[in-house]
Amino acid sequence: MSKSHATRTDEFTGPDRDEGEAEFEIVELLFFAYRDFISDPDAILDEIGFGRAHHRVVHFVGSRPGMSVADLLETLGITKQSLARVLKQLIDGGYVGQTTGPEDRRQRRLFLSSKGESLRQQLLAPQLERIACALKDLPESERGLLSFSGADVQCRPRKPLRRPALSQ
Repeated sequence: MSKSHATRTDEFTGPDRDEGEAEFEIVELLFFAYRDFISDPDAILDEIGFGRAHHRVVHFVGSRPGMSVADLLETLGITKQSLARVLKQLIDGGYVGQTTGPEDRRQRRLFLSSKGESLRQQLLAPQLERIACALKDLPESERGLLSFSGADVQCRPRKPLRRPALSQ
């Protein structure tokens, strides 16, 4: 092998693993945990021609029925253009319904249909099972140590998610 194609690891630089070994291991564990956590929903979604963007919409619309499109955009941190195709597919497929806002008729409020809620439960079940399995040996008193918010990971404040007020 020529010297320019050498693959010796001592020629590469990176963070000093001794100083941040615990943090580095957490980063790797999060990569593997995310891969496993999302694998079951990915397989379910793939069967119906959907992807992770559909999953995120179904999750948040299902957990916050009546949220506005603007709130969904803010929650997901994406543009209208990015959401448009995914939301259209979910509406056309009968997974998501929409109504006009009670005060502003231009506002669209989103809800899962029974078909959408069924999909949400199918996607959520294996994830809840994985979480329960991961926590099964952890005493209840220590589970609070695991809770952290997106702000902790992002190192910047994040607005708390709001549940929209529903009109009767």
